[in-house]
Amino acid sequence: MKKCLFPVAGYGTRFLPATKSMPKEMLPIVNKPLVQYGVEEAIQAGLTDIAFVTGRGKRAIADHFDISYELEHQIAGTSKESYLDSIRNVINSGTFSMTRQREMKGLGHAILTGEVLVGREDAFGVILSDDLCQNNGGDGVMQQMVKLYKQFRCSIVAVMEVPSDEVDKYGVIVGTELNKGLFRVESMVEKPPVDEAPSNLAVIGRYILTPDIFDILRDTKPGKNGEIQITDALNRQAADGCVMAYKFKGRRFDCGSVPGFVEATNFVFEHFYDQ
Repeated sequence: MKKCLFPVAGYGTRFLPATKSMPKEMLPIVNKPLVQYGVEEAIQAGLTDIAFVTGRGKRAIADHFDISYELEHQIAGTSKESYLDSIRNVINSGTFSMTRQREMKGLGHAILTGEVLVGREDAFGVILSDDLCQNNGGDGVMQQMVKLYKQFRCSIVAVMEVPSDEVDKYGVIVGTELNKGLFRVESMVEKPPVDEAPSNLAVIGRYILTPDIFDILRDTKPGKNGEIQITDALNRQAADGCVMAYKFKGRRFDCGSVPGFVEATNFVFEHFYDQ
């Protein structure tokens, strides 16, 4: 398994007007774009073939993961050159491809759009860069999940416990706990009403998916909000085969919201920023 898919076509409306002409994935957490943290996590896990499902106005993402010859020339030999070390390491460690999602039809549709990039031969990772995950120097969340995949060879979703009054913001799983923090999924519900949620185990933006998910997504009808939900496809995969849910080690920040973005910025500045 070498490929990781990044659905990055969303509009980022919660960050307007900043995202009117700037991809939300390029918003900086201190001095590094949000999407770079996710790509670094993928590469750490051995997923070095990075595939982006983009949309209109997202060219800055492609530019970021490419060499800027003019900038390199201008700062070559100066103290500022070291500021490029992290992105140079990323560019040298991975390959990058992209395709466009012409219409915003949900996460399931975005993943299906990425089939042309990740192919149908192997399982692949999916990272939603809105979710910034940190594990204080330990294995990243995707690396933890890759190790589990080598054992179970089925789709895996990352989950965390959330307050009961927030379950309507997430996909929620029902499952049988096999080991501590590891569940075999029986069913999943997308953004259930608070009083109808079957659990408080919420899916966050880390997945490993087996390639049969593409055929399932093709047959999946639009669900909540008229979108093709990955939750519905995983439900069918769980019924027909196996899907595991894993309570990951580490901390997750919801950078799709302004409070979560500010919290992540403060955390990274305090723990990782080298002044």
